[in-house]
Amino acid sequence: MSNLNEIILNLAQKNEKIKTSDVLASLNKKLSRTYISRIINALVKEGKLVKGGSTAGAFYVLPENENLIQSEIIYKKIFLREGLEEHRVLDEINHTRIYLDLKDNVRSIFNYAFSEMLNNAIEHSQSEKISVSVFKSKKELVFFIDDYGIGVFRNIKHKKELKSELEAIQDLLKGKTTTAPQLHTGEGIFFTSKVANLFTLESFGLRLMIDNNIKDIFVSMQNKKNKGTRVIFAISLDSNIHLAGIFRKYQTNQDTMAFDKTEVKIKLFTMGTVHVSRSQARRVLNGLNKFKTIVMDFDKVPVIGQGFADEIFRVYKSKHPEINITPINMNEAVKFMINRVEKPDFKS
Repeated sequence: MSNLNEIILNLAQKNEKIKTSDVLASLNKKLSRTYISRIINALVKEGKLVKGGSTAGAFYVLPENENLIQSEIIYKKIFLREGLEEHRVLDEINHTRIYLDLKDNVRSIFNYAFSEMLNNAIEHSQSEKISVSVFKSKKELVFFIDDYGIGVFRNIKHKKELKSELEAIQDLLKGKTTTAPQLHTGEGIFFTSKVANLFTLESFGLRLMIDNNIKDIFVSMQNKKNKGTRVIFAISLDSNIHLAGIFRKYQTNQDTMAFDKTEVKIKLFTMGTVHVSRSQARRVLNGLNKFKTIVMDFDKVPVIGQGFADEIFRVYKSKHPEINITPINMNEAVKFMINRVEKPDFKS
């Protein structure tokens, strides 16, 4: 039973949408349709699959692909990576009916995000092939870009000589992280993740999901360790986000047009503990000297160590007085510790 469950879920991961007939075909019709349907229905009840369509045309997707339900496939194609140019693919998509009734800001965001993510796959993945899918529902515009190469987190870990793929995610979220500085500024993923309603990177069993609807970030392990990288980008058709506004948000001085401001989610550096050490503070600070303004978000961080606070708000500040560090979303315990190191004579 568990083996059959895994086969079905892996098929859903691979094909995005599956029907009972797809499962039967993958098993060479060794089991009955009734039995397969019972197993699929059990997976739906457990929340491992989501059902879409009517009885006759029923299909199933993984929960993270729920946006494909009642979606229309606008474009789906597999390319050889060698010689592929993102603007040519985007031009093909532009000639579909995808842009019917799209707001201007949604159109420009889609063009930007798609171009950046496909270019990343072309330049970095080392994959032989790249798969592109675009879906449109009544509420969302979604694209998937799949490659079968080195993997985004592994690539950053290797090129930057980091200890783990989690550290690669931490660096990636700061912005300006790239494995090819001669070709890229490292801004593409950073800004793409900011303009999406939902942005996901999956690679070799590790998933980074940025949900801007609830303003939170999640890192999780997947059962299936798919080779390469999958990018999922979704934007609401009624989104009021504008690219120019997002760019301005991460500029200290709008006259210079420089991307010199970033935001760091401290909860991603706690490694599952409530005490954040001086060494963890150094991991937070690594690479941040590229910025003039650093916003440190302490949301969902219950407490920090004295060493952590001292390393950032006294030691680092004294070494880099030109950099402004602003803590936000602090509870009383975190605020107390930061005040304590910033103002040695501070009393509660």
